[in-house]
Amino acid sequence: MFGLLKKILFSITLNSALFLLLMIGIQNSSNRSKVKFIIGETVFLPISFIVGISFITGSIYGNLLTTNFSNKSSKLDSD
Repeated sequence: MFGLLKKILFSITLNSALFLLLMIGIQNSSNRSKVKFIIGETVFLPISFIVGISFITGSIYGNLLTTNFSNKSSKLDSD
């Protein structure tokens, strides 16, 4: 249980730091573009912001996919 909490806390801390660095890094970005979705489009956003948010989102999803949320180890210890 402690290992799971430690892994999630590390993921939140790492991705928050990456997001902060992303915000600092795109201050002078002049290349802007729209993201086209099926329903509509977004406002003009810096391309570096779009790429950075995609990376951070992938990092969060990848970390959650590899996390085993079931508590099987405690069931084995009690038997």
